Amino acid sequence: MLFTHINVLDENLDWQKDQFVGVEGSTITYVGATEPTDPERFGERYDGCGKLLMSALYNTHAHTPMTLLRGYAENQPLQQWLNDTVWPFEGKMSVERGHHYWGCMLAQAEMLRYGIVGYTDMYFGTIDRCKAAIEAGMKANHCDGGTMCFVETDYDTLPVAALNKQLFDEYHLAADGRIRIDMCVHGEYTTPQGMIERCVAEAKANNAGLHIHMSETQTEHEECKQRHDGMTPAAWLDSLGAFDVPITAAHCVWVEPSDIELMARKGVNVSLNPASNMKLASGFAPVQAMIDAGVNCSLGTDGMASNNTHNILQSAYLLACSQKGNALDPTIITPKQALQMLTANGARAQGRTDCGVLAVGKKADLVVIDVDTPWMCPVYDMATNLLYSANGADVLLTMCDGKVLYENGEYKTIDIEKAKAEVRRSVGEILDALHE
Repeated sequence: MLFTHINVLDENLDWQKDQFVGVEGSTITYVGATEPTDPERFGERYDGCGKLLMSALYNTHAHTPMTLLRGYAENQPLQQWLNDTVWPFEGKMSVERGHHYWGCMLAQAEMLRYGIVGYTDMYFGTIDRCKAAIEAGMKANHCDGGTMCFVETDYDTLPVAALNKQLFDEYHLAADGRIRIDMCVHGEYTTPQGMIERCVAEAKANNAGLHIHMSETQTEHEECKQRHDGMTPAAWLDSLGAFDVPITAAHCVWVEPSDIELMARKGVNVSLNPASNMKLASGFAPVQAMIDAGVNCSLGTDGMASNNTHNILQSAYLLACSQKGNALDPTIITPKQALQMLTANGARAQGRTDCGVLAVGKKADLVVIDVDTPWMCPVYDMATNLLYSANGADVLLTMCDGKVLYENGEYKTIDIEKAKAEVRRSVGEILDALHE
């Protein structure tokens, strides 16, 4: 495809007008202010008038099947939300009935609508989730929550041991590398020491990463210190080797200055989830301090029971505004910093170094945004408009590895009406089971 006469956010997130961008196969092979000399080699031409082309977006913390819980668990503090509402609902979800598959598929459709091509996902029904990602043409880092066991348990006696072996054997780096398998450590408070150490060992043995919730609430953070002689979740996890493998730590709301220094030194990737953290009243992460220390910060949407939308542009807006308001400092979190979290930083957190920027030689993970709208006029700085004025509904086209997966209301790889119908069926079955 050859994008013609289109606005571009380049590899430095600078606004370039009237550009040409060529895609061959899965790769960006031309970027320039003039039309290439042999434009026919790119095939279809795409008229970019009134549109912006930029890197597609990456969601670094999700629980995709939780689309089934959208709007179900409302106005509750986190522990009540988990123990009394979410976990009982999840206990009735059935892999055999396709609940995880269809919940994931609907989440993927929503993400594609909002310009997301890659996501990091922690949940159950992981084989079904891998199949859904492959079928949709998306990139996904999947891990299975079966390691959440609360008390010391022999990993090899759990069903997740055989499942993880199958996942690594059959799905790790499958679909031309679009699928990656990580190890799951749900959290310090749900996973005992021996299990964490085994998860680290499995990650090392399979050249994989870890995905974890860390310091999401003040209660979680302080109770960890009580359990482990004053050690914070970050310090405790590091003592068990968790920071010696690629790791994405979600939330990090209550991390302390010593944690931030440790995370920067060890290369921990942080997934910020501002919508979920505000909705559950968990607090505000020290984002600018993490950025200043050199921590790789990205953005996640979390599960749909605690955010309700995968509109990750909205998450970026909430992050910037809430951070400024909480710090009483309007200068922190620049538009470019927020957009970098959505693009290059997110790809990096997922272990994907060949995408996340619009540049020759990179994978063609691209999104087209309508900028010819009343709310995008005028434009003094495109990055500023994208952060504060644009919204996910402005996405016109989403491309992953050179393949168009969504365009102008059409899902190329997902039967959207079937996905919605199957989610409604699944929810009905689960509610019936809860009321038995």
